[in-house]
Amino acid sequence: MLFGIYSLLSAALFVVMDAVDVAFTEAAVGAGISTILMLGALALTSREQHPVPRPRHWIALSAVVITGAALIYGTFDMPLYADPNAPAHLHVVPRYLQQSMQEIGIPNVVTSVLASYRGYDTLGETVVIFTAAVGVFGRLGIVPEGAVGPKTGGMEHHLILRITAKLMLPLILVFALYVQFHGDFGPGGGFQAGVIFASAFILYGLVFGMESLTAVAPPIVVRTLAATGVLIYAGVGVVSLLLGSNYLDYNVLGDQPTHGQHLGIFLVEFGVGMTVAASMISLFYAYASYKREE
Repeated sequence: MLFGIYSLLSAALFVVMDAVDVAFTEAAVGAGISTILMLGALALTSREQHPVPRPRHWIALSAVVITGAALIYGTFDMPLYADPNAPAHLHVVPRYLQQSMQEIGIPNVVTSVLASYRGYDTLGETVVIFTAAVGVFGRLGIVPEGAVGPKTGGMEHHLILRITAKLMLPLILVFALYVQFHGDFGPGGGFQAGVIFASAFILYGLVFGMESLTAVAPPIVVRTLAATGVLIYAGVGVVSLLLGSNYLDYNVLGDQPTHGQHLGIFLVEFGVGMTVAASMISLFYAYASYKREE
């Protein structure tokens, strides 16, 4: 709960600093989904430690310590916060702020940077999210059809909660779609929309039961969508190559460069939102189906 409160305060700080896109992500992921998954992990933790002694992996510990020390040492060369002479403020930032509207053609500079200028990085982040879901499946096992969660009707005795959830779910889904498709003009995008979209399904499963949730979103369909989102993002880059340009160069996707940028950003953001939403729902499925060790 303290982590959730900390994330919510951090989101408020980002809003004060005019970093609303980052605040969206911090509020949805840090204060929302992460808190639910952490509580799910605690629910799966056994009450007592296994009596069987486990070997101490000194090699792994040494690698972690050395890597951590190297990362901390690397921060010593970072410029001070808000330093006007920082390299980013002298080279990259002026280019983005002054020319992004002419080159990309969308008002939200953050979306221009994430989806176009540094599209390679965002593709990597999308792959990382998908890989994290695959890693959870490797640890907890892939959820088979019809085996998710207990056969219960959810919080069937909490009438007020169920009615409130019915009122909130359509609003959450509509807001997620707004964040997804309005990210070009205001704060939002695929990452934020995917988490908000997944939170609606998780809320539905918590209140109305896992049977109802799996009927609406079967696990195999959710897993397929998680991989499809990554393929959509990577496929846009392949199409750019086939049209004779660089990978993830959206200019060749339209009759004019800005039109191609709009189409490319729309497609990659849609892929990001699909992967994020499906991965979060899949993680919830994995936790809900895992049997706790007493």
